[in-house]
Amino acid sequence: MNVLKNFEALFVVTLGLACAANYVLDETTAVPAPVQASYAAPAAKDMQVIVVSAKRLSAEEKKQSLIDEGKSVLAADTTAASKI
Repeated sequence: MNVLKNFEALFVVTLGLACAANYVLDETTAVPAPVQASYAAPAAKDMQVIVVSAKRLSAEEKKQSLIDEGKSVLAADTTAASKI
């Protein structure tokens, strides 16, 4: 039983050292703040823009749309079940 406790302690110490080393390495390899601030992604000049113009559905239209969608899903499920 003493061996298991030693392994547990060794594991906890190793985990602590690994976390500390990861933190130290991340801090030393980080890009300095002035370099990060000066970087800007290049803008695409030929970027396509899509504009969708449509009216919003009213509450009644949304409700009816959901009912119709539920019916079509149910019909598709029964069709798939009858083919099996």
